[in-house]
Amino acid sequence: MLSSDSISEGILSVLDTDLYKLTMQCAVLQFYPTKHVTYTFTNRTPDMRLSHEAFVWLQSQIAKLKDISLSPEEQVWLTAKCPYLTIDYLQFLRDFRFHPNQHIKLDFVPVTTGKGDIHLVVEGLWKDTILYEIPLLALISEAYFKFCDRDWNYVDQEEHAFQKGVKLINAGCVFSEFGTRRRRDSQTQNTVIEGLQRAAQEQHSSPGKFTGTSNVYFAMKYDIAPIGTMAHEWFMGIAATDNDYENATRIGLRNWTECFGKGVLAVALTDTFGTPAFLKVFKETIPKSINAVDGLDVNANIPSYAEIFTGVRQDSGDPHEYIRTMQRFYSATGLSKSRTIVFSDSLNVEKCLEYKQAAEQAGFQPTFGIGTFLTNDFSRLSDSHKSAPMNIVIKLSSAEGHPAVKLSDDMGKNTGDQMEVANAKKQLGYVDKHWEGGNEKLRWAA
Repeated sequence: MLSSDSISEGILSVLDTDLYKLTMQCAVLQFYPTKHVTYTFTNRTPDMRLSHEAFVWLQSQIAKLKDISLSPEEQVWLTAKCPYLTIDYLQFLRDFRFHPNQHIKLDFVPVTTGKGDIHLVVEGLWKDTILYEIPLLALISEAYFKFCDRDWNYVDQEEHAFQKGVKLINAGCVFSEFGTRRRRDSQTQNTVIEGLQRAAQEQHSSPGKFTGTSNVYFAMKYDIAPIGTMAHEWFMGIAATDNDYENATRIGLRNWTECFGKGVLAVALTDTFGTPAFLKVFKETIPKSINAVDGLDVNANIPSYAEIFTGVRQDSGDPHEYIRTMQRFYSATGLSKSRTIVFSDSLNVEKCLEYKQAAEQAGFQPTFGIGTFLTNDFSRLSDSHKSAPMNIVIKLSSAEGHPAVKLSDDMGKNTGDQMEVANAKKQLGYVDKHWEGGNEKLRWAA
């Protein structure tokens, strides 16, 4: 395996994470500073196990997280580029430190000769533990491909990313890079962004656009926009904290808007407890107190959440059905202005082109957050077949001692304690849906 000295191994900065982890941490600090949570790791590709050598390297990299902190230069950049992050939060982040010995329980369980499963749990205050997920996933993936599967190299990765970027831009796609959590390593992500940047520069007169990256560190490095708003974790944590699925979306939208303001970070993730349940709340008017923040009469022209959010994000289920659902919703609520749909579920170039056409025909402005297809798309050196990425997740598993669950728009992506999943479905009147294209066993297949 060829290596590169231009990017160090492991995690590069406290900003080497997705933007939505920072925005959610900002909101958690404001509304839930004393809430206790746990996160649990799941390997959905159980045949892709770590060797003990890889596990030891992983342990050492996790231990190094304690030495990472926000630099003065990073704080200045965040203040200028992310004005929605509050002063209190930026001061908190300046002093923030990882404490892996305190927060992380990590074990290696031998299964076959030289290989084993890892059991990983993160536990602590929500505001102190929310930033672990992305670095831990990135490190686990890097450990596997550094020690367990070396049948690959970096050759032509920049060119491959460039060609993908060219196809997307020439087709009129507006897209960003979302690949931190399952990247092969940080060098790969750096190389991919270089390729996409070159595509954007050489195709500057084409209709599409490379808008930025979810990775805040690389956004700063390449002077491009950091992209992201919220994740499922926001609504999951609120539901579990209050043990109230029926009001979790309402509370989540209210607190989000109070924290950042109307129309700021305004792409809503709809599927945490199923899009139908979300849309029942999305059409409600915002609280009068939020309207008053702008100096308006509390009784004058109070908009709905659907009005102040510029669009929605599709992350599970059938994208074509989602487009139809949102078309019906906006039509029924009388919102004629064209809205954005951000597609982010297991994308490649062909899917982007397909969903773009369907969304535009329905009157939407589609954009795309492309992850693993960019940062972990390799071929094996030995036979040129696809070098499959790991399918790994770290999910919020409890808050205040109560199980945290996610339902999604595809029952194959339900996560969490199964009894609690059933309880949430009953409370919400959730109807199971299955989409064959969401089969986890076929995810990122060749």
